[in-house]
Formats: sequence, C-alpha cells, structure tokens
Amino acid sequence: MPDKWTGNLIGEMHNNRVGYDELAAKLGVGKSYVSMVLNGSRKPADAERRFTEAFREILADRKVFTQEA
Repeated sequence: MPDKWTGNLIGEMHNNRVGYDELAAKLGVGKSYVSMVLNGSRKPADAERRFTEAFREILADRKVFTQEA
C-alpha cells in the first residue's frame, strides 16, 4: 500500500506536468525505480524527502527557465 505522501506527490506531478522520467532524471535513478517507490513496492527510508526535494527543484528550474526566456 502506498503512503499518503506518494499520492499527494503524484497529484502534484500531474498538475504540474512532471513525468516519472523527469523526476527519475533529477534523482539520478531509473523511471522504473520511481514507479516502484510511488506505487509502494519499494519504501526506502528517505524517499519522501528526496522525491519531494527533487520535485521542487524541477519546478524551480522551470521557473528560472521561463524568467530567462
């Protein structure tokens, strides 16, 4: 069973059009690993912090990019 934070993160990813592949690239892991964590198959101890920080970094990178354009 996935933890509540994964559902929240998946929802935020959907709303901001962030794909598993983009999150995986930011984390330096494979897309399948991201899927396993977000679906509750894997539960590494620091996953919530790492995944949330990576997601926020993606959004921050996008904001910087759009401000530069």
